[in-house]
Amino acid sequence: MKLISKTPIVILNFKTYLESTGKNALELAKACEKVAKETGVNIAVAPQHIDLYNLSKEVDIPVLAQHIDPITAGGHTGRVLLECAQEAGAVGTLINHSEKRMKLADIGEIVKRSSQAEMVSVVCTNNIETSAAAASLGPNFIAVEPPELIGSGIPVSQAEPEVVTGTVAAVQKINPSVKVLCGAGISTGNDMKAALDLGSEGVLLASGIILAKSPEKALLDLVSKI
Repeated sequence: MKLISKTPIVILNFKTYLESTGKNALELAKACEKVAKETGVNIAVAPQHIDLYNLSKEVDIPVLAQHIDPITAGGHTGRVLLECAQEAGAVGTLINHSEKRMKLADIGEIVKRSSQAEMVSVVCTNNIETSAAAASLGPNFIAVEPPELIGSGIPVSQAEPEVVTGTVAAVQKINPSVKVLCGAGISTGNDMKAALDLGSEGVLLASGIILAKSPEKALLDLVSKI
């Protein structure tokens, strides 16, 4: 399995931007791989499901699914089966992203099934309380992202630093093995450094890199102060 547990870690969520779709997705993943190899920083990517197989075969960095549904094999047209994502090359998955919210019971089911399949689980949360609830489920990572800051260019590490420090404290109290990531508005080296200084072990980000003129240069700046 491609290493994903090493921290600090950068997880780049490709979302559904055209700049991170198809051929562009592969170019972006290769830029991430290049920066990872040059700097030694662990960088993982979460492309659209249709791009999972292609990217996982072409790059030697961790590739995650953006979402997995709490289903077993059978008649579930249009939904995402864990076994299919894993066979396509996903070594883990995002869960409960603000753009794909899930019920707590379903989050728990995917965390459990991911663990059984030896896949990494990254549960996205929006505040300290939901982070604490998610920590009790035992995922590998919790990525705290106040939704109002996602895509805003305003980093949570500056706008709401207490959300990060509070989440770290709450998660440590409930399950010290769960690692906390900082999301929402992260795009620069200063943002990343601030996130780490607040106690997080990495970042989950998207538009700040994907929509940059040069994603490779933006990534290099992002990890420059680690």
